[in-house]
Amino acid sequence: MPRNSALFLIASLPFLLAACGTPQERCISKHTREYRNVSRLLEKVEGNLARGYAWEERQVIRDRLTQCRDFYRDKDGNVHATYTPCWRDYVDTERYRVPIDPAAESRKRDGLAARKAELADQAKAYVQACKKAFPEEEG
Repeated sequence: MPRNSALFLIASLPFLLAACGTPQERCISKHTREYRNVSRLLEKVEGNLARGYAWEERQVIRDRLTQCRDFYRDKDGNVHATYTPCWRDYVDTERYRVPIDPAAESRKRDGLAARKAELADQAKAYVQACKKAFPEEEG
């Protein structure tokens, strides 16, 4: 497969995946995105309160000993490859604990819970409207 074709297929993969699902599923997903985001944030804050700390991530660059390929020409002009040890950088992701302010985290939880309650009725209405607009056959 030509290189450009492979790149095109890789680049178009997110669009192909977005087209998956029935029209009803896409409609529901589109109109309940905010509710799902608030729900995820609320779960994260509640987890932080239960643990007493939050998790954060940082990327760290480390060295790794690996094999590097070198090319050389012999006296006849032939190209040969050799492998020699060399150091290469790679990126590692570390998770670490971060202290939280329980009072601030509780206020955040209360605000997110209130926002989720506001969005719940709206999300239910959108789900019903999507089911009415795009009925699916039960099989």
